[in-house]
Amino acid sequence: MLYYIFQFLDKAFHFPGSRLMGYISFRASIAILLSLIITMVFGQKIISKLKKLQIGESVRDLGLDGQKQKEGTPTMGGLIIILGILIPTLLLTRLDNVYIHLMLFTTCWMGAIGFADDYIKVFLKNKEGLKAIFKVTGQLILGLVVGFVMLYHHNVVVRIPKEVALQQNYKIEQSIVLNDLIKNKTTEYAYVKTSLTNVPFLKGNSFDYLWLTNFLGDNGPSLLWLFFIPIVIFIVIAVSNAANLTDGLDGLASGVSAIIAVTLAVLAYVSGNSIIAEYLNIYYIPYSAELVIFSAAFAGSCIGFLWYNTFPAKVFMGDTGSLTIGAIIAVLAIVLRKELLIPLMCGVFVIENLSVMIQVAYFKYTKKKYGEGKRIFLMSPLHHHFQKQGVHEATIATRFWIVSLFLAILTIITLKLR
Repeated sequence: MLYYIFQFLDKAFHFPGSRLMGYISFRASIAILLSLIITMVFGQKIISKLKKLQIGESVRDLGLDGQKQKEGTPTMGGLIIILGILIPTLLLTRLDNVYIHLMLFTTCWMGAIGFADDYIKVFLKNKEGLKAIFKVTGQLILGLVVGFVMLYHHNVVVRIPKEVALQQNYKIEQSIVLNDLIKNKTTEYAYVKTSLTNVPFLKGNSFDYLWLTNFLGDNGPSLLWLFFIPIVIFIVIAVSNAANLTDGLDGLASGVSAIIAVTLAVLAYVSGNSIIAEYLNIYYIPYSAELVIFSAAFAGSCIGFLWYNTFPAKVFMGDTGSLTIGAIIAVLAIVLRKELLIPLMCGVFVIENLSVMIQVAYFKYTKKKYGEGKRIFLMSPLHHHFQKQGVHEATIATRFWIVSLFLAILTIITLKLR
């Protein structure tokens, strides 16, 4: 919104400083500051309101130190994060951008599903919350929307050399051939509709999902959606639920998510800058630069929420927050064509998720074989295992942040390492 206002002021009145809004870096900086102010200032008011409404967390006794003291702590604090994302995004991004549309839909859609889950738990006193079938259906719908937009929206394109486009018979969505002056030479590019994605560590740094349809012959391209969309749905469900599982200690999920958000902002910046993308040999994705601003707002809202969520937490994000931030991370990675970096970038989420899967599988296996179930971890997810060992939850959360920061640096390094 402000982008268009300042653009008008520049054109009509040459208003001093109005051109600053044309710079992605400036708008991203304002976005992170604005989201911090919103979450830290209005966060306290929202927490007070939640307390008045007696929206408190009901805690099951799992035998963990300090667990029962959390009884009654306000939940549904994910509303603070959502507010910190939406307001800067609406104010500072170009609202005619397809990627911004997708991210706004993702935030609102998964926020509504998480809110419904928390509402049932808190107000209807049903500890099970929203039935799993409804959660999965909501995630499935989000995956369908993202998948079809990625495959069929005319503005979702990547730039590749025109010669390669013609050799591979890619559909050139825009018939414009751009002449970019890079390193004092003119190179021709075409914008194509494709299911190409970046692959870390490998020479060539690319993979086309169309390869999965090779056995179908000439029918492959028309049936690509049968393979691509289930992959998108799986990523959305997996990351969303993994973030939900990670939200078990004060400040853990919000701190890890803030680091991932900054990483995604870097990936969005390099993917949305034609010169940097050319240098790094990754796909230049037109219109994706606006996602830097969204990612900055996302990072700022997670950091601002952390102000109230670190030990001892004054508020919990609930499923309103955890399901939303997981879905945002998944969709951002997909639209930036960096989804194959998720296992590395979101390594903490992955490990937490795997710890639960391994624990359940091993328990069932040993119970079937020996008649008595055995456990690998003292408790899952993994953060509870360390709690059972006597490590303070603030220490666990901080160490997980450090691991996440290490993985974030590795993720950025993969842009050159192959």
